[in-house]
Amino acid sequence: MQYLEFKEKLKEFLVFSLADVRKAAPTFYRSRLNEWQKKGYLKKIVRGHYAFSDAELNESVLFIIANKIYNPSYISFEMALSYYHFIPESVYEITSATSRKTYTFSTPFGEFFYRRIKPSLMFGYTLIPYRQYMVKIAEPEKALLDCLYINSRFRSENDFFEMRLNKDEILGQINVEKLQRYLALFQNQSLSQRTHQFLEYIHHA
Repeated sequence: MQYLEFKEKLKEFLVFSLADVRKAAPTFYRSRLNEWQKKGYLKKIVRGHYAFSDAELNESVLFIIANKIYNPSYISFEMALSYYHFIPESVYEITSATSRKTYTFSTPFGEFFYRRIKPSLMFGYTLIPYRQYMVKIAEPEKALLDCLYINSRFRSENDFFEMRLNKDEILGQINVEKLQRYLALFQNQSLSQRTHQFLEYIHHA
């Protein structure tokens, strides 16, 4: 198979796996992938996952890559807080929650960092459409709880101040009833205390 024919078959894929290749072209020889990488036509993201070198690259594409290369996972923690404008700084690592082990991938497209949470906590994410894909990202309430859950050092008014939180965005987007409902599912007394301290800080900052 020639490269242009291959690209036509997978033109809708922003990132594709070996399984995607075999489905689109059952007789394809895997060795061609190495050949086309050397020629600069393709980039290997991680083992078994690739993208075309001229692929568009934006936040949504990075989120799709993050969802696909380590599954199950969804965008959360600092990246999701930045997406919702809860924190002002740009986040250079694409941070995700996963029920698998904590892992970091350094790729030609950036750093992808996955933090392990219990399988029972893999809820509270939404699906955002982008082209033919659906991006999995934590809802605002779950992103906040995930961040407080992983970062147990966030427990005082001074800690919350150092996060440089955007109070107006948080108050405008957080559904406190949903936050409390999600919080109960964590069954974590320390997290409950810190979350209540956080809410007190946000309402009185």
